[in-house]
This record gives sequence, C-alpha cells and structure tokens, in this order.
Amino acid sequence: MRTAVRLAALAGRRLAGALATLLAGSFVLFAAAEVLPGDAAAAALGGSASPADVARLHAELGLDRPLPVRYADWIGSALSGDLGHSLVDRRPVSQIIAGPLADTLLLAGVCAALTVVLALAIGLAAGLRPGSLLDRILSGTSVALVSVPQFVTAGLLTLVLASWLGVLPAVSLVPFGEPLLAHPEALVLPVTALTLFSAAWAGRLVRAAVADAAATPHVEAARLAGLAPARVVLRHLLPTAAGPCAQVFGWLTGTLVGGTAVVEQVFNYPGLSNELVAAVEHHDAAVLEGIGLLMAAAVVTGLLLADLLTAAADPRTRTAT
Repeated sequence: MRTAVRLAALAGRRLAGALATLLAGSFVLFAAAEVLPGDAAAAALGGSASPADVARLHAELGLDRPLPVRYADWIGSALSGDLGHSLVDRRPVSQIIAGPLADTLLLAGVCAALTVVLALAIGLAAGLRPGSLLDRILSGTSVALVSVPQFVTAGLLTLVLASWLGVLPAVSLVPFGEPLLAHPEALVLPVTALTLFSAAWAGRLVRAAVADAAATPHVEAARLAGLAPARVVLRHLLPTAAGPCAQVFGWLTGTLVGGTAVVEQVFNYPGLSNELVAAVEHHDAAVLEGIGLLMAAAVVTGLLLADLLTAAADPRTRTAT
C-alpha cells in the first residue's frame, strides 16, 4: 500500500513537470514557427495578390493579433484536441496529419519492438562477459553503427538491397488509397535503417547496466552459491538492471517518433516528415506547429514513462524523489 502511494505521488509530480515542460516547449515552438521566412497568407493567395488582399487575409486568419494572444488561443484549442486549420488550404490540421501520423507511429512502433528485443540480446550477451571476445565484437559493431549517420546507413542499405540485389523497393511508395500494411516490403528498409542505429545505441546502454548489475555483491553471492546461471540472471541480475534499462527504453519510445524524419525522407516514406517539409516550404505555421507539438508530446511522454518505469523497478528512486 505504501509503495502504491509513493508511486502515485511520484507520478503526480512527474506528470505536472511533464505538462510544464510541454507548455514551455510549445511556446518556443509557436514563436519559432511564427518567425519563419515567408508569409503563409501570401503563399495561399499566390504571387499576384495585392498587399491589400494579403492584409485582408491576415485579419481574417487572425495573424494581425499579438503573438501571446494567438499562442493562448492556439494552445487552448490544442489541449482540447483542435490543432487549428492550415493557413494554405484551410483544412483542419488534424485531418492533414492523421494518415501520415498513423504511418509514422507504425514505423516507430515496429522499430521500438525490434529494438527492445535486440538491445536486450546484445546487452546481455556482452554485459554478462565484459572484456570477452564476444563483448569486444558486439561493442565494436555497436559503436560503428552509432557513429555512422542514419542517412548514410539508409543509403548503403538502398544501394545493396535495392540497387545491387533488387530484393527490396528503393522507396516506400504504395498505391494510392491502399494501407501501408498491405505492402510490408515497403517497411523493410526504413525499419532496418532505424533499428540498426537504435538497437546499437540502446544495446550499449543495456550492456553497461548488465555489467554493473553483474558486479553487485548479491549477484556475485548468488553465483558463488552455485545457483544455475539462468536463475542468477532472471532472479537477481535482471531486477537490478531493470531500472536503467527501463530508462533507456522509455526514452527511446518517445524519441523514435521524432527520429524517423531523416529515414522517412531518404525512402520517401509516407510519414509526418513529408507534411513537415511541405509546411516549411509553404510557410504553413499551423501545420508546422501541430506536427511539432505532437512530436514534443511524444518525447515528453517517453521521458515521463522512463521515469515511472525506473521508479517502479528501483525502490531507491521512489524514496529519493
């Protein structure tokens, strides 16, 4: 009972902090989007529009009001689920980004699931025998994968698997109106490019957590007591390493949503990055702000989840916070 109360109190404090962080970030995002070069009203009316027409559309869209007033209206509507309307084609932002958001979440979700499995396998294999040949091979490979920019990895995968071998499509195009899952081959290259980086990065952190847990006195005592290796790992080592691992995977879950942009562009994947690029090109601040807010919320949610998972796995964090 006391543990549940402490967890609930911690969750309340962390949630309040996450909301404050998201609000602060949303204001920075809104202000940054407003100072982008160009004019959405002029872009919507075309190059032949007169200054009077542009000024009239500014007033109609409320762009002539002070920035704090417009931000207050925008964030109030966003918190109620209304992300506003595009300044260019007047469609609801939620309607514009609904399909691409689903495809980005699909990509991020598949990558997250694969990353958790691979990172645990890499971390356990390397961390249980630090300094061994297997550890050196896995650690070296992980460092190499993390050091290479994602667009380079994506380009190499395209060159080998699409151009040379011809076993996969070079771009993730699907027939209009058909769901992405109806063409799973379009997911393979983007998922592989993202997973190679994220699994290598997470695997390094899991390896460190496993190695630290393996050196703790109670794990060493269990090993010296003659317990089976599998029992030592499952009953003693993994609970000790669960806190740091939860932090890694919680953080990864949030950042993958925003981290798909580069890979989506390389493979022309039909995700949020295409709408984001289009919004910048057309100076459509409403769409840019809506996508940015969703990505910021994903990151903050991931960090909040990481904190709560860490607290649930490690009692020391509950008493220290």
